[in-house]
Amino acid sequence: MSSNRADRGSERLDAREIEGNPFDDITAALVELAEGESLLLVSGFEPTPLYDVLERRGFGYETTRRSPTEWHVKITRA
Repeated sequence: MSSNRADRGSERLDAREIEGNPFDDITAALVELAEGESLLLVSGFEPTPLYDVLERRGFGYETTRRSPTEWHVKITRA
């Protein structure tokens, strides 16, 4: 995971750079977040299946479509 400290308490993970299923990488990054910190997930598609997992684990999220092949999901630990 590369650090993006422009926003304090914010990390960035580009799932497009991960070979295979990125779910384990995403969940590992989420475990690292402290309360109030966020992860910017960049994906090549809208990661709809992830939303239920985030909600069950107590994370909030906001999704923005940047282009047809780029989605940004800001995930915050509540």
